[in-house]
Amino acid sequence: MPSTGELIQAAYARVKVRRTEILTTHIQDAIMELNLLQAKMDNMGPNLWTVDQVTLPLTSAQATYSVPAETIMILDAWITLQGIDRIIFPLSRSEYSAIPNKTDQGYPSQFWFDRTISPTLTLWLTPNSNGPYTLTYFRYRQIYDAVIQNGYNPEAPVRWLDALVAGLAHRLSRIYAPELEQTRKMDADEAWHIAAQQDVENVSMSIVPGLIGYYR
Repeated sequence: MPSTGELIQAAYARVKVRRTEILTTHIQDAIMELNLLQAKMDNMGPNLWTVDQVTLPLTSAQATYSVPAETIMILDAWITLQGIDRIIFPLSRSEYSAIPNKTDQGYPSQFWFDRTISPTLTLWLTPNSNGPYTLTYFRYRQIYDAVIQNGYNPEAPVRWLDALVAGLAHRLSRIYAPELEQTRKMDADEAWHIAAQQDVENVSMSIVPGLIGYYR
């Protein structure tokens, strides 16, 4: 697995900056551009390698809970009571606002994820005293910042390394080789497309019609 520094050298090679020509300012520019590239990857996600599971106990009569700040999106969530899991479903801000009885207590069945700088998750119904309830959710989080000290590796699987180098080379071409920007963009788009196609779960998709509205 190549280090972050080695990937930076590879990206500079694609914009015709040789290793012997790389200065401290080159490294600083590359680290900044690499972290901006990773922010773009966060926005284009979810990235499978940044999906993890979070579990927290719920408190009776408490509806809102803090979520780790690096959380980008909650993918799936469920409530556990007496060893039985029950899926809960997301609400938009507008849907939550439209609920007239937000303080009613019971078995939670829905949640609103407020995607602010300090994100929160609000349950409806508010957990009652029949617990203890446990909330578990899969979330995808931000990619860890790229650093060059101590030979650290980037937080990305091998299948994404070419996309990282190609994307970084494209961004660096804007600074150091504007005449190569379009070529590097084509290379970056191709590498991104190949990696994104593979960053999926290899399972079949099934579509089930919701017929409950047809039968009353």
